[in-house]
Amino acid sequence: MFPALYPILDPSLTSAPLVPLAESLAVAGVRLIQLRDKTSSARQLYMNAKNLTAALFPRGVRVIVNDRPDIAAIVGAGGVHVGQEDLPVEDARRICRLPLWVGVSTHNLEQLREAARTSADYIAVGPVFPTATKENPDPVVGTGLLRDARRITDKPLVAIGGITLDRAEEVFRAGADSVAVIGDILSADDPAARAREYLAIAARGFPART
Repeated sequence: MFPALYPILDPSLTSAPLVPLAESLAVAGVRLIQLRDKTSSARQLYMNAKNLTAALFPRGVRVIVNDRPDIAAIVGAGGVHVGQEDLPVEDARRICRLPLWVGVSTHNLEQLREAARTSADYIAVGPVFPTATKENPDPVVGTGLLRDARRITDKPLVAIGGITLDRAEEVFRAGADSVAVIGDILSADDPAARAREYLAIAARGFPART
């Protein structure tokens, strides 16, 4: 089954060293982590991706690099995540060949249908709720788009945007296979404990999940 929790680590949103933070999440049971770094140099992004992959691969954790399929492939990461302004899925796939994953963000039904026709390994849907972790977020789509997405595709669906602990059950019931969480984990006093809380919610099981 697709990992139910998908923490996104953004060094611009935390002062914690990335590798120890990621390792604590792995100990908590996290099996999928994304590195999103839109402010560092290409070299720093490469080093962060390389260090995270080296630390997490032996622990059975897949590291996804945001935006940069080239860096994901070079460091041997678990895949890449692309947005609507990045490389198209099939072009990213030429760089990140299987077994690497290619994930894609969608914000409306047209983008969702398009993503469903690609080789994307999973589709992110959002922002489901208002989010403060992006400078220019797309319009909020609510859980309705998740329900529509579940009827359109059997690919794993990742809910993203404003996800908090008290909203997790709602998005799972709407059909999400996974929740991508940024602020609610990075700002927690104990990120690993917060991750375990999300995993406990997912473990209850929800019929809408694939």
